[in-house]
Amino acid sequence: MSSLLHIDASIRHEGSTSRQLTSYFATQWRQNHPDAGYVYRDLAAQPIPHLTHPVREYLLDPSRDHGQTDEEKALVDTVVSEVHDADTIVLGVPMYNYTIPSNVKAWIDLLVSPAHTILPGTDSGPLSGKSVIVVTARGGSYAPGTPREGQDYQEPYLRDVLKAIGLADNLTFVHAELTLAAIVPAMAELKPLGEKSLATAQETLKKLAA
Repeated sequence: MSSLLHIDASIRHEGSTSRQLTSYFATQWRQNHPDAGYVYRDLAAQPIPHLTHPVREYLLDPSRDHGQTDEEKALVDTVVSEVHDADTIVLGVPMYNYTIPSNVKAWIDLLVSPAHTILPGTDSGPLSGKSVIVVTARGGSYAPGTPREGQDYQEPYLRDVLKAIGLADNLTFVHAELTLAAIVPAMAELKPLGEKSLATAQETLKKLAA
């Protein structure tokens, strides 16, 4: 049975573009897959603790006791199981200061381990074959030809780290840019471009959910 893992990370619970878009995708996907499984995780409402030494050692060698608590072990196992069990993952990632929120990094840190790493000379691993959609929301634009081209430390990092653990076989980025144009007076003239970017993102997600 198909299963969707839906993850949000925005610290804004009202007016969040990334939440709006992942919700739109999840609704469309579930309508198209009425008998499928569904799991939702909110990394802002229930943050995953930053990596500690005992947890890192547990990820490297889960056969031994490294001083991790039962709660820490259970969280690692749950996060990993959610990803293993999903056929499709939609991950909402706002851009904060040119990169990803720390809560997304904390989630990723529980997935990057020898058990999932794609070794040189191999093409797949335990997490391979999933459809992964990363939905980003950006206050400005980082497209080619813009003043901030080259300052995007969000997509390049996510591409590399997801590829390293086998989650890039069917990886799609959907960007909603210029989200601040609607509320920042100095960006008012860019508002139509921001609206167009949002509409394009929604249309792309509708096709991906089919």
